[in-house]
Amino acid sequence: MKLDKFSRYPLTFGPSPITPLKRLSQHLGGDVELYAKREDCNSGLAFGGNKTRKLEYLIPEVLEGGYDTLVSIGGIQSNQTRQVAAVAAHLGLECVLVQENWVNYHDASYDKVGNIELSRIMGADVRLDPAGFDIGIRESWERAMESVRAKGGKPYPIPAGCSEHPYGGLGFVGFAEEVRQQERELGFRFDYIVVCSVTGSTQAGMVVGFAADGRARQVIGIDASAKPEQTHAQILRIAQNTAELVELGQPITADDVMLDTRFGYPEYGLPNDGTMAAIRLCGRLEGVLTDPVYEGKSMHGMIEKVRLGEFPAGSKVLYAHLGGAPALSAYAELFHQG
Repeated sequence: MKLDKFSRYPLTFGPSPITPLKRLSQHLGGDVELYAKREDCNSGLAFGGNKTRKLEYLIPEVLEGGYDTLVSIGGIQSNQTRQVAAVAAHLGLECVLVQENWVNYHDASYDKVGNIELSRIMGADVRLDPAGFDIGIRESWERAMESVRAKGGKPYPIPAGCSEHPYGGLGFVGFAEEVRQQERELGFRFDYIVVCSVTGSTQAGMVVGFAADGRARQVIGIDASAKPEQTHAQILRIAQNTAELVELGQPITADDVMLDTRFGYPEYGLPNDGTMAAIRLCGRLEGVLTDPVYEGKSMHGMIEKVRLGEFPAGSKVLYAHLGGAPALSAYAELFHQG
């Protein structure tokens, strides 16, 4: 596997830490050992997160190509757009963000606090758009790029979640390499890796990265898109493209993409009772914050899989904490009693 042939611009502190979730493990019976790899504190740029790791492989192309404006897209409370805004500020680039109405959640402060607030503070040109949720290429994003060109700028397109970018999966191939090094230091190997999936490139990169040591099917995606067929297909396509890029040397098939579809309801961006219970349980037992859109759903999935005995006794499970907590204030009404 040849990840090193791709240029990488460092935006993270280095390897994100792995910490045990001892109290949560004990609460769930103690037969399964839970750990978290903390992508939520992987960088000093606006709280970091999984997209910051991905952007490390996109930014060399930006700098080498003389682009002056990063153009990205997401929902109103997108973690992606906040991280793009932070990287643009860090590098002295302009930033245009299309924020669509992807979540069927209505609160007076929803488009003023959380991720979108941070993006505005960092100087991004934030453009609200009424279009609804989808994980594909968007017309509003194309219009934003054209507006930059019309003013003489050179826009660099960064799709939702970095996922449709050809290099979108590379960062999480690197994640797997990083985990292997940390496993050597810890003295054991993880049996499963649990990760939230929506636009697909995070899990896709992991599938490729862990395929190198035979663990592709030990990467358990928890769907949070509530459009699981589309998400599974996108993970597979991105994984196959990424495998070719890094010269994996073995095929990635549909059977290598494990996507648990039980926890994404009722729809993208809206928590269910299990999501809310998981957020509170993890917060109260570990002091670790997860959010209603992404990590609350993957935390719910991991907790339920432990409770249902779906991880064999003695398993060591690594939870990939991808970030998302900056959006919590946008859902303050759901937590007004804790």
